[in-house]
Amino acid sequence: MPSIAIITDTDSSLPAELAARHGIRQVPINVHFGQDTLRAAVDIDDATLFARVDREGKFPTTSAPSPGQFVEAYNAAYDAGAGAVVCICVSSGLSAVYQAATTAANMMPERAITVVDSQSVAMAQGFMAIAAAEAAQTGAQVDEIVRLAMAVRDRAHIFGALATLKYLAMSGRVGHVAAGFANLLDVKPIVSLVGGKLQMLERVRSRKRSFARVIELTLETLEGRPPERLAVQHVAALEEAQAFKEQLCSVVRCPGEVIIAEFTPGLSVHTGAGMIGVAMVTAVDTPAAIR
Repeated sequence: MPSIAIITDTDSSLPAELAARHGIRQVPINVHFGQDTLRAAVDIDDATLFARVDREGKFPTTSAPSPGQFVEAYNAAYDAGAGAVVCICVSSGLSAVYQAATTAANMMPERAITVVDSQSVAMAQGFMAIAAAEAAQTGAQVDEIVRLAMAVRDRAHIFGALATLKYLAMSGRVGHVAAGFANLLDVKPIVSLVGGKLQMLERVRSRKRSFARVIELTLETLEGRPPERLAVQHVAALEEAQAFKEQLCSVVRCPGEVIIAEFTPGLSVHTGAGMIGVAMVTAVDTPAAIR
């Protein structure tokens, strides 16, 4: 592990093997089914989350990790040889994670811990953590690591196509009548990252059209440049995500590694099963991306 350890939370959507490759520790978001508390991406994934929702007809709640969970992660990093920690948290506009991570850092004044509000989410946040880890591996200091991570944030974008409003109706985020009409008319909402929050961007008709629209938005955002980093995200829809990746890379000059990542339960409760989306970091002053 580098002398500066990178920690994030599971709302970063980082696949476990990718986080391990970069030496990134993830603190799990908590998912609550009544009195039953499960750790996102540890005890429960997107598929098991929605299988349980369908089986029980009840929707879970989520909560930020406790300060104690962050203290445990910070101590683990120091026990493994870290001399400092940079913790990159999901947007404070979405969750209390940043507050919990900061509280934990204040409980350990003898440790060099920098907590960063990413103002981001999902793989846009994950790409920030990866950039931070890469910088740490090259010997960058804390200020430079944070600067590079924020530079990634400023070029990161997310677009996602929801499959249904059924689960948002179950969670109370939209009315059952509105959800029923949307599903009857085959309306598919498109979400994006706006001001550090996932927000409804527009609505289109049909699943096929929603995928096409996400690709259109991706191309519009790239403005002729190739993506520096790219991920296809999904909620319990791996096969569709793999097919969507092929469709996407037929029109975008994809980088050598295109990550396929689960949204993870801390976020998927906001979108429902079946979401397919793109998270990307645009490159700077590079040749045209579009074939």
